Amino acid sequence: MVDFEGFVGFGGELRKAARVVLLDSQDRILLMHGNEPGDPADHWWFTPGGGLEEGETWAEAALRELAEETGVTEVELGPVLWLRRCSFPFDGRRWEQDEWYFLARTDQTGTGPLGLTELERRSVTGSRWWTSAELASTRETVYPTRLAELLRTLLDEGPPPVPVVLAPEIA
Repeated sequence: MVDFEGFVGFGGELRKAARVVLLDSQDRILLMHGNEPGDPADHWWFTPGGGLEEGETWAEAALRELAEETGVTEVELGPVLWLRRCSFPFDGRRWEQDEWYFLARTDQTGTGPLGLTELERRSVTGSRWWTSAELASTRETVYPTRLAELLRTLLDEGPPPVPVVLAPEIA
């Protein structure tokens, strides 16, 4: 377990979130599109995933969240690639998360949410498969902010032998 206690800007209860770097057979990554509820102009792209439920492992949460948000259930879950601490405002409150990013592969490219929460229904507007080149050239906001670089390294070098600790992000 990585100790983030020394990082500035983090305090209080952390939400544990499992995220998925889902790649298809063409090495495209699936990203979700979302916005601040009530303000569609404040929008961004992000990896599928969300909070752990009581008694759930990180891997179980990753697979459940992926199915709920995208409908993708035919996956091969791989190793944890990256660990990240982040803090951001959303829906009128500040969220502080400890995120684990799992690699996953699938041949199932059709998507459709199976079980969005009420908040997700107000803030998630779709999903899209991105090539590494598209991600590297976009001017859209993407989280984590270094995702294009991280994906390129993953595709060039394969998964890291141990999870990489990303710099904390505070928005």
